[in-house]
Amino acid sequence: MAEEIQLYAQNRELSWLRFNQRVLEEAKDTRVPLLERLKFVAIFTSNFDEFFMIRVGSLFDVAQTDKKNRDIRSGLTASQQLERIFEEAAPLYKERDRVYAEIKKELNPFGICGLDIKELKQQERKYVKKQFKEQILPLLSPQIIDANHPFPHLVNKELYVIASLKMTKGGKEKLLKGIVPVPAFVSEILYLPGQDLRYIRVEKVIMEYLDTVFEPYEVSEANYICVTRNADISPEDEAMDVTEDFRKQMRKALPKRKRMAVVRLETAEKLQPEMEQFFCQKFKITPRQIFRTKMPMKLDYVFALSEKLPEEMRKTFVYPPFSPQPSKQVEPGSMMCQIRKKDVLLFYPYDSMEPFLRLIKEAAYDPSVMTIKITIYRLAKKAKLVEYLCAAAENGKEVTTLIELRARFDEQNNIDWSERLEEAGCRVIYGFEDFKVHSKICLITYRNKGEIQYITQIGTGNYNEKTAAMYTDLSLMTADSRIGRDGAEFFNNMATGNLKGDYRELLVAPFGFKNRILDEMDREIEKGSRGRIIMKMNSLTDVDCMKKLEKASRAGVSVDLLVRGICCILPGVPGHTDNIRVTSIVGRFLEHPRIYSFGEGDCQRIYIGSGDMMTRNTQKRVEVTCPILDQEIRQQIGGYLKVMLSDNVKARVMQMDGSLKKKQEAAALVDSQQVFMDRAMEERPQKKKLPWWKRFWKR
Repeated sequence: MAEEIQLYAQNRELSWLRFNQRVLEEAKDTRVPLLERLKFVAIFTSNFDEFFMIRVGSLFDVAQTDKKNRDIRSGLTASQQLERIFEEAAPLYKERDRVYAEIKKELNPFGICGLDIKELKQQERKYVKKQFKEQILPLLSPQIIDANHPFPHLVNKELYVIASLKMTKGGKEKLLKGIVPVPAFVSEILYLPGQDLRYIRVEKVIMEYLDTVFEPYEVSEANYICVTRNADISPEDEAMDVTEDFRKQMRKALPKRKRMAVVRLETAEKLQPEMEQFFCQKFKITPRQIFRTKMPMKLDYVFALSEKLPEEMRKTFVYPPFSPQPSKQVEPGSMMCQIRKKDVLLFYPYDSMEPFLRLIKEAAYDPSVMTIKITIYRLAKKAKLVEYLCAAAENGKEVTTLIELRARFDEQNNIDWSERLEEAGCRVIYGFEDFKVHSKICLITYRNKGEIQYITQIGTGNYNEKTAAMYTDLSLMTADSRIGRDGAEFFNNMATGNLKGDYRELLVAPFGFKNRILDEMDREIEKGSRGRIIMKMNSLTDVDCMKKLEKASRAGVSVDLLVRGICCILPGVPGHTDNIRVTSIVGRFLEHPRIYSFGEGDCQRIYIGSGDMMTRNTQKRVEVTCPILDQEIRQQIGGYLKVMLSDNVKARVMQMDGSLKKKQEAAALVDSQQVFMDRAMEERPQKKKLPWWKRFWKR
């Protein structure tokens, strides 16, 4: 069976590299404003960093501990996967350097210039030298490396200026190396005086004045480097004794990331053979893990460049401003009353998150509300949601927050919020030892005319007020008692550690999500060529799902997969996936909804939720997926899917070899995200006029 799936599957890591290459395409798109293109280079770089920290780090662990382990989709061992990754990563570095240089060249005529020392004007050189001596040099901590000064620990993703040093004393030559950490608390770039936006990176300034830093020595081979360390804390590290406070356990685990093995070394200049050998020995790496880049290794600063520009000039270089709009489905007044009358669907970031926050605030003060229960995976640094939950607890409501402390790279933020919630009187519980709680569900229980009733919110994205303006997601709010009863059962099961709960409507992983989706696929397979499957998700790696999709394709079912990132199933493979089409959309906003649609017309069945069809989601996480029971909202989501499948601007179609290609040019250009922004900006429709999504759905 493993050999059969390899006929129509690809390795997940190689699929991810092709997705990130697609991100770089946005940086090359001349229709995208120049500073936005630069941001896509930064996003590509950030993605690459996390890929090496997590995926490459994990593969190194597997390669060392289980040499016979093979990826079921490609048949490659961990070592073979690493070879392929390094092989395909090198050209991406060169392509990124080329794209960055092209954007930089296009920005220069407008006075937006990232400069090298040799490009500075005479007055600018004087300014930089003065700033170095007064503001940078006093903060440096240079070190020589010899028998009395051992090689220091290099922090993950921090910059270090290095050089070879020579001193002649008493006719004897002393050779050693010097290293200077670029202070993390110093701005990444030094802005130069004048009307234009001219700047130079601090590491280049330090490199220029290394003679001053290492004054007694003759400096050569000046360079700057950055190490990437394995940041994938193993399950054993995440395990805990049941008697120990989980927060304490996570605090112990977080510092380990800073000291884990090096998986990549980036350099600004080509290393001389002796220097290369030195670093390979120190970091226990091979030359294939060393990558040279001609562009900055840290690009956080590019997101602030536009703020330095005059307002009129800024309009030329960034996207036209867009703010999430008031939902046309929501009226002013009580959210609880509206939801009791009819289900409400919000589509972020086109719709504002405000109606959901208004619901929680209202529930915090409504005397009929008894309990509020919510799962939390990621929150913004400043969160109104937490304020309202704390207010509810202080008003005597029973507030339960199930917080997942292992939301990667957000652990400390979640620890801080959990403490704040506990201080306010909220009941805080945590995820399971072996299963992350990734679900997005909120349950409000209230008493109405002596009866206990529910309002349930289920979403595809986190309760993060910042990302709700940057990621596309769906948020359903319903008073349907069937969903509410399942929601109450879910929270009871989470509180008692029962992962095998029985639910009538909700699809809950790890035991009730994948099987229900596979059953829905079977219903479409029975229809043969009349069957229809549309699935939108971030990634697809689950082998059982892939096998079922292949079976559906062989049965003649028409299958469309909207997969933003990793997709391990290859479309169009003769005799296997002929009827499967895979589309990836990358645009201004991060595509994030998980939507599972089966059938068409009045018989269409749609589910939305937190889980992708990835093995980690279907088997190792607690996910909640909800059926859309309201016919009008089903049509609404069906309209959204049709727009996305019609996209021929930001969409790319996967080929049989796993590459992504642009759709053929058409007379009518459809940028799905632009369509949704335009519709959100429309005036509230008159009652007699059909909403746009219904008009589109009826086409």
